Amino acid sequence: MSWLEKKIEYNNKKRSIKSGIPWLVAGVIIALIIIVLLTILIPYSESKGVSVIHIEGTIETGDFYSGGYVGSEYVGSRIRQAADDPLVEAIVLRVDSPGGSPVGAQEINEDVQYAKTKKPVFVSMGDMATSAAYYISAYADKIYASPDTLTGSIGTIWTFIDTSRSLQIEGVNASIVKSGDMKDLTSQYRGLTDEEQEYVQAMVDESFERFLDDALSQRNISREDVEEAKLYRGEDAYDLGLIDEYGNLFETIEAAKNYERPVAVIEMEVNETTGNETAMTTENGTEIAG
Repeated sequence: MSWLEKKIEYNNKKRSIKSGIPWLVAGVIIALIIIVLLTILIPYSESKGVSVIHIEGTIETGDFYSGGYVGSEYVGSRIRQAADDPLVEAIVLRVDSPGGSPVGAQEINEDVQYAKTKKPVFVSMGDMATSAAYYISAYADKIYASPDTLTGSIGTIWTFIDTSRSLQIEGVNASIVKSGDMKDLTSQYRGLTDEEQEYVQAMVDESFERFLDDALSQRNISREDVEEAKLYRGEDAYDLGLIDEYGNLFETIEAAKNYERPVAVIEMEVNETTGNETAMTTENGTEIAG
């Protein structure tokens, strides 16, 4: 290659580099703009290291969130994802729900307990967090609500509709072939027998006792205050221990971020008569026998 050819090739490379610099600069500027926009558009909670998970609508089992319903798998997967994310410092459940399926609540509670082994979980109540929605809320480290939030309604209900009279008026007859007397228990074409009423009431009572026992195990509340499944305003709920603090979503986020879970101190006490040891757990000045 002659000297002239080398000089031409060198100049071509130099021009190519110079022509690429504006594109490089433009790329850097675009990247900076994208970073700024993402910083602005990312929700307040995420930018502060707190993951906000919405539980809105009637709670059921399943993986969905639409039409006024939310599924336990949908919520649970997001709770576990936030729990495992090292960039998330705390989790806030934004609850605005009238309740729903006890099973759906129990499934979500398993996920809440998993998350609590890793980081704080707070609840921010909206207009309403009753029944199964309170069931979930009870498992949080702290519950925030507004003075007029509706909550409580700790209880179980099972509704049966009897359309037999309407069918009779319309001249509609139903013929049923079944393997057991209670196989058509939930059918609308007839009412419940006395035996079925007693059987269903026992199921509802057992479900209620499970709900109540779980709530009592998580919250410092009195059975007498909640066993009639009453609705409570936020102010009354605060007085009864159903919630911990007043505050909106953003105040809950800030509190969750700065929360330090109390450390339990275990002391062993020896009974001088029997020689048996009893574990006493002290947490926030309260002694709990173990």
